[in-house]
Amino acid sequence: MAKKESYEDMLVNLQGILDKMEKNELPLEELMKEYEGGIKLINKLYKTLNALEGKITVIKENMEVELKNE
Repeated sequence: MAKKESYEDMLVNLQGILDKMEKNELPLEELMKEYEGGIKLINKLYKTLNALEGKITVIKENMEVELKNE
């Protein structure tokens, strides 16, 4: 099983894709492949952020309950 790519690694990869695209040196087909890869990375980043936001919400709610019970 492959190691899960970190959020930071995904950001670096996305920046690499953007850098390649901004140079305007890629043939159209390669540009489209890079674009598709970038969109997939953006979706992964979005899902990762949403999952972390959910975890933070749970932690916050648990802390509030614990504080009320003290």
